[in-house]
Amino acid sequence: MSATQPRLKLRDLLLAVNLTVLWLPLLGLEALRLYDSALVRQTESELLAQAAFLAAGYRAALLRLAPQAASDPAYGLPLADAWRALHDRELRWRPRPARLDLAEDVMYPPPPEPIDPGVPPDAHAVAVGRELQALLNDVQVVTLAGMAVVDAGGVVVASTGPSAGRSLLAFEEVRRALTGEPVSLLRQRIADAPAPAIDSISRGTPLRVFVAAPILHEQRIVAAVLLWRTPIALSQVLHGKRYHLLLAALLLLATVALMSLFTALTVLRPLRALVQQARRAGAGEKGAVQPLVRPVTREIAELSQAVSSMAQHLEQRADYIRTFAAHVSHEFKTPLAAMRGALELLRDHAETMTVAERERFLGNLDQDAARLERLVRRLLELARADVLQASVSDRAELTAVVRRMAERYAALGFTVAVLEPLPWLEVAISEDALESILSNLLDNARQHGADVLTLRCSSRAALACIEISDNGPGISAANAARVFEPFFTTARARGGTGLGLAVVRALLKAYRGRIELLDGGPGARLRIELPLASSSR
Repeated sequence: MSATQPRLKLRDLLLAVNLTVLWLPLLGLEALRLYDSALVRQTESELLAQAAFLAAGYRAALLRLAPQAASDPAYGLPLADAWRALHDRELRWRPRPARLDLAEDVMYPPPPEPIDPGVPPDAHAVAVGRELQALLNDVQVVTLAGMAVVDAGGVVVASTGPSAGRSLLAFEEVRRALTGEPVSLLRQRIADAPAPAIDSISRGTPLRVFVAAPILHEQRIVAAVLLWRTPIALSQVLHGKRYHLLLAALLLLATVALMSLFTALTVLRPLRALVQQARRAGAGEKGAVQPLVRPVTREIAELSQAVSSMAQHLEQRADYIRTFAAHVSHEFKTPLAAMRGALELLRDHAETMTVAERERFLGNLDQDAARLERLVRRLLELARADVLQASVSDRAELTAVVRRMAERYAALGFTVAVLEPLPWLEVAISEDALESILSNLLDNARQHGADVLTLRCSSRAALACIEISDNGPGISAANAARVFEPFFTTARARGGTGLGLAVVRALLKAYRGRIELLDGGPGARLRIELPLASSSR
């Protein structure tokens, strides 16, 4: 992806995510039709309450208008066996909760047409129906529900529609109610008119809730009641609550906007500050990257600190490289200039020079070439030490290495005195690196005029300590602060490169060790600290 290609801003992405999360519950409700089912159960609950009142009214009217029939044990229909046990129990409370669910219940076809009963309705039921008819008409004005009361034979004796005297036995819910079973079901609704306006009292939902209930008297079915109503549509509910929903939507949008603003202040602003610091650092400004003053989140604080540390490290490395390059240029320039001058003299005056003069110039060329060779070798050692990666498996037996180095330099005529007792210590460094450190220190002491060097090994805490002292002239206070700087040496005339102690310090740094110059003594005193290996005794 090119740098000029447009990209989304993090702010816009966060806003989109918040808005998506805001809409997910609403989309879930629409997909699962949970709210539609709640509206259906609300309608069912209303019809159940109306059915209970109608059944109570029917029983009261039957006891008043036909007491003899009501007290006759043979009047009405017996309960089916499946429902006899339920109604035989002496329970004061018999609640009937609404249970219809659009996701689980079967959708029945539209209701069938009433049929010819073939037999006249029960006379007592007709009398009760006439008394209830006015009640049904008045109730429908308020509830908008369709209602019908049928006798024990399924013939309509009172209705809000034109079906009086007709039989409803074609209705499954009526047949089941006349066995003693209370029934609630859903039927398809085929509209015979255009969809009503959204604010109309008519309902355009393509289904109806039907509730049928038996009317019992002394454990016998004397009649049944059937009620039906179209549930209110979700769009009508939302229209009725439009102002409240609009206010809620505004509050939610305001919350999303505030959350996005809060996120921008706590995340985007610190990131923008880090980007600006990085751009200033990229333009060459020193010290441009600094830890943020008041980062709100822990992650931003850690990122700021990490970026600041990285920038400081890069600046230090850049300064080191510039200084190092300047020193290398200076160190190479002197012998190269001497070699160029000697070659020009030999080229111009070789024939007129004496043999002694030619040998002197050739000797100078050889010394300068040797010095360049030492510089290159030391530079390679320093470069390897700077990039050295220590391994957890690296370890060396300090006692063996110290004794081996003492014997090697004793053979060269340089006395290395190892103070006894020499403890057995295993340090977390490779043997090659430890030998390189000790040989650089021993060579450095020899170059500065020492002929005896003393080594003392000890341990404290989790560190091994090596104290090195020689009988040389020592290091002056003025030079003590620069002794570990690359290319600093007081033995340049004796072939010193000023890189030996720099190599030692770089190697120790790679293995989490350190070296320091100690005060006191006629000669130089140094102390090395190295971490002990985990298996040291």
